[in-house]
Amino acid sequence: MSKHSILIADDDASIRLVLSQALARDGYQVRATSNASTLWKWVKEGEGDLVLTDVMMPDGSVFDFLPRMRMDRPTLPIIVMSAQNTVLTAIAAAEKGAYEYLPKPFDLDVMISTIRKALDGRKDYSAAAKQRKAEKDEKLPLVGRSPAMQEVYRILSRVAGSDLTVLIQGESGVGKALVARSVHDFSRRRTEPFVRLGLASLEPAELDAAMHGRDENGGMLGAVRGGTLLLDGLADCSLATQARLARLLSDGASLGNVRIVATADRDLKAMVAHGLFREDLFYRLNVVTIEVPPLRDRRDDIPDLARTFLSRAVGRGLPERMLDKAAADVLAGWSWPGNVRELENLVSRLAALHPDAIIDADAVRSELSREVRPAPADVALDDNDDLETVARAALRAMFVRLRSESGAMHELYETVLAAFERPLFELTLAETRGNQIKAAEILGLNRNTLRKRLQSLDIDPGDLKA
Repeated sequence: MSKHSILIADDDASIRLVLSQALARDGYQVRATSNASTLWKWVKEGEGDLVLTDVMMPDGSVFDFLPRMRMDRPTLPIIVMSAQNTVLTAIAAAEKGAYEYLPKPFDLDVMISTIRKALDGRKDYSAAAKQRKAEKDEKLPLVGRSPAMQEVYRILSRVAGSDLTVLIQGESGVGKALVARSVHDFSRRRTEPFVRLGLASLEPAELDAAMHGRDENGGMLGAVRGGTLLLDGLADCSLATQARLARLLSDGASLGNVRIVATADRDLKAMVAHGLFREDLFYRLNVVTIEVPPLRDRRDDIPDLARTFLSRAVGRGLPERMLDKAAADVLAGWSWPGNVRELENLVSRLAALHPDAIIDADAVRSELSREVRPAPADVALDDNDDLETVARAALRAMFVRLRSESGAMHELYETVLAAFERPLFELTLAETRGNQIKAAEILGLNRNTLRKRLQSLDIDPGDLKA
């Protein structure tokens, strides 16, 4: 016999009788009332393992009590039933925290099945406690207590109060922008602007226009005066744009009262060693470096992060959900190639699509089975690799990225040629210290042809002089 106790509230005596007899036959202990105030009294006193209630009662709507019930008894499943069978009633029941909404007249077998499911998947107190902790963590700029994140906090705490330039490195999706924002928010500039400038595919002329503007408003440097400028996506800058950026940053008078924070999703020091990033710009930015670890190196943080994302999802209008221990263990065992961003997206889908209050391991496995496991996208640059090997690895990584992001796969021939042409010209000009005659000889091109291609690509040879 079940020892679960069910509280029934309905002003219709015949419904109370039918439900009480059916549940008693099924082994449940039952208490029934005809008003909402008595139900609320029982809930406050800790009675009942589940509530089955009508919406409209003689002393008011149960929806007025539901938020307080959820606050006092977060682990208590509440099933709402109503003869007002409208979508608004169902939505209101979900918004107020009901486990399920069943319209009247109801099928008794469906009702019993719903009650069993609610009690079988009932929120345990440890899950509720962990979720309450996650709600507190939600207010923190960064979440995680792993040794890898402790090192991030240590460096952040030491540099935030200064005006030192900070370089934040880490794989795509690890949360570099959040770390950058934390550097600003914990600094003495916290009340001043925080402005992001995306550098990927930005041409030198576009960089000048963005930084200084073309009119009296002074561009980003004017907008961020006194605050922090985030230079985002350094690793995707062309050498010409890097040269122009180095020149801009070296002009202290032009830069003004602005703190620089920069991010890169690749190791810039390794890029410098392979001629893919300017050494002068690297050392100008690499005053203090914060390495943000990938999620696979901070697995102990994954359950806390997942619960924090569930809490944030509620603020975006998604239903309240909890994560049981088995589900958290499954999440912690995943490789997370997309890092924290991938985890947040998956948790949001679980909150939106999973019908039960508790997210279990099966639900997590089902969602993970839909995830793409991309092959490692980093191009291994080995001294023994020939150009074809490196190009093949880069193209393979490109196809993996396009496939995982559902990117457009058309006109790849022109796209790949254009991507290869710019670094070829830039590196050749850098090798010849901007001498176009020597560069044309190395490339085997007519000098006029080279000049036209440089103009087309907006490459200024003067920017590439050592």
